[in-house]
Amino acid sequence: MERIGAATAGSSHALTVLVASPAGYRLIDSGDGQKLEQYGEIRLVRPEPQAMWRPTDPAAWESADARFEGTDEDDGPGRWSAKPDDWTVDCGPAKMICRITSNRHVGLFPEQQPHWDAARRAVEGVEGAERPQILNLFGYTGAASLILAAAGAEVTHVDASKKAIAWARENQTASGLDDHAIRWICDDASKFVAREVRRGRRYQGILLDPPKFGRGPKNEVWNLFEDLPPILSDIAELVADDALFVILTAYAIRASALSFGRLLEESLAGKGGTVTAGELALEEASGRLLPTSMFATWRP
Repeated sequence: MERIGAATAGSSHALTVLVASPAGYRLIDSGDGQKLEQYGEIRLVRPEPQAMWRPTDPAAWESADARFEGTDEDDGPGRWSAKPDDWTVDCGPAKMICRITSNRHVGLFPEQQPHWDAARRAVEGVEGAERPQILNLFGYTGAASLILAAAGAEVTHVDASKKAIAWARENQTASGLDDHAIRWICDDASKFVAREVRRGRRYQGILLDPPKFGRGPKNEVWNLFEDLPPILSDIAELVADDALFVILTAYAIRASALSFGRLLEESLAGKGGTVTAGELALEEASGRLLPTSMFATWRP
């Protein structure tokens, strides 16, 4: 759902807010630097620095199955008050295994649902026998890869973490999608993209959800502000003539969605199309929105 009207990043510079309404997930309440969420049957309390307001339903927080206490950094260390067994959350064709991890994440980012749905519709709208080729960079535990493979795409999923790819393959089996066309590749995203450019590969759809900081399988260092511009330049070479979309998401708080929209627009200059920039958000039962990340998309 779009809460604020879309505009191209290069024209009026208005921003779009995409409000997620994913199956299997609810944002129950937020405030005082935390959020109360329900993934499937499990309720969790996790830090959320952007929730600077007061909770609307303090009593609901007592029902949490586990609470994370740690730093304000997205991947900072901390500890959980309890450790529920692994559980599964239904994301349409993808059945995502959630589990408690030491860095507060549980293996699923439900605010991405608007992007999953838009990409799925684009894939399903392709006519002919040829399957759309989709590249999912920094693919983590594979929700987008599974959803798009189920829609008929051939997906190349790249992540630098062997653990994340193993988890994604567990999700593939849990989803009953083992026979669908997904290449699971553990590699540094920048190096992989550069090789694909040299190979002359083209993709109809590209998704990338880079971290602020990270390391590749050979200890390659990723810094969002330094490494995003060059990888987008290479990605521009991978965009097929009949491309459907490029979707960029970033959780770097010290940046603007306008900046990422402008960068994507510059990287894909000459290809026509429209760039839209904005924020992803989750909605509480009260109607209050919690911003989660920035995005920029290109479509022909």
